[in-house]
Amino acid sequence: MHIAILTLTFALAGCRSLKEKRQRMGGLHARFGNTPSVAVCESGARERHDASEWTFVIVGLSKREVESQCRQIEEKIERTVDARVMSIEREFV
Repeated sequence: MHIAILTLTFALAGCRSLKEKRQRMGGLHARFGNTPSVAVCESGARERHDASEWTFVIVGLSKREVESQCRQIEEKIERTVDARVMSIEREFV
């Protein structure tokens, strides 16, 4: 069993309220939380309007499978989220 912790930090330029932040970041839970091998949560900057941090825990039978899932998550987020990705951190447990 292999486990990765993937943490992404976002900048939300021009975001003026938590409601707008939720709309712009919305759907991360729905898009990735339904996958049995992925857990997702907003892990930082919860009260800031202009920033957000999300953490994904990915579990798989092989390191290759987990790395592939991480890449897929990163690529999909960069295409679909209305925010700038400031940093991406991967940690293998």
